[in-house]
Amino acid sequence: MQGIVFLGDKKLEIQDFDDPSPGPDDVIIEIKASGMCGSDLKFYRANNGPSSLGLGGDDRPVIAGHEPCGTIVEIGSNVPKKTFQLDTRVMQHHYEGCGTCSHCSTGWQQLCIDGVKAVFGVTGHGAHAKYMKCPASTLVHLRDEISFVAGAAISCGTGTAWGALERLDLKASQTIAIFGMGPVGLSAVMLANKMGSRVIAIDINKQRLERSVEFGADILINPNESNDLLEEIKDLTKGTGVDASLEASSSPKARSLAVKSVKTWGKVCFVGEGGDVTLDVSIDLLRRQVTLIGSWTFSKHGQAQCADFVVDKKLNVDNLFTHTWSLNQAEEAYKIFDKQSDGKAVIIP
Repeated sequence: MQGIVFLGDKKLEIQDFDDPSPGPDDVIIEIKASGMCGSDLKFYRANNGPSSLGLGGDDRPVIAGHEPCGTIVEIGSNVPKKTFQLDTRVMQHHYEGCGTCSHCSTGWQQLCIDGVKAVFGVTGHGAHAKYMKCPASTLVHLRDEISFVAGAAISCGTGTAWGALERLDLKASQTIAIFGMGPVGLSAVMLANKMGSRVIAIDINKQRLERSVEFGADILINPNESNDLLEEIKDLTKGTGVDASLEASSSPKARSLAVKSVKTWGKVCFVGEGGDVTLDVSIDLLRRQVTLIGSWTFSKHGQAQCADFVVDKKLNVDNLFTHTWSLNQAEEAYKIFDKQSDGKAVIIP
């Protein structure tokens, strides 16, 4: 089979690999949709090649893609037949830990006490290929009501938004400001809207900001067109600030504004990876009793809960996607995706 391999310096190759065979505890998934995620870009862009950032841990080629969704085509001898059968529709929680520690046993394998064995699409072969091998323990059933493309989104970007909103304990009566209208931010808008909250969408990209209306944003703010974003938010909230904010852009300025925009006793969640932020701890946090939360993706159980919410609320997750590509279009796909100006993209092997 063929698979996409990141070489770094904004280069990739479609390389040949043997079709995978399952070990006793593994399954083989025929990939129906493999989402492209913003976090892939750090490996795609890496100046000294992906291995300098941990991709594969060495110089061996690793198939990219950590938003897998498809059907089971082979099953290892130890996999319970009552749990997974041939043709079962599945998503994958793209981490493998020891499986037994306090984190792994509650679905948080990325927090494994013994260290993560594999991050699929990063240190282990991922989903930008026809087939993918993974432990059956990393699978989440994909309900019939959800498309494979939507399942790929829930496997990372939309699931990450869900995890952040869960940590914020968002209530229907509350107002939330969401910074960054990329796929994670738009997912957060869509989910928060269906949770009953009033949503303020914030982005400097006019096209992305305008798209947020489709997903349920009540108010749009472009910081580049606002005289004073914080004053504007206060005017919209009777002078108090928002109940909660979610920062998904990784911008240091946006992170600072996300903290300053919440009211006293407000909650802030940082989701965007990398970078830094400068705060006056006393004024911005302590003396306003602000809770600052970091949220890294989601648990395996959270992934299933997000999927259930999508079905129950009839959310159109497919609408997040603006581009669909085949494997042989990978070079063009990532050149466009690297601009981060459009919506989400997916590869259909």
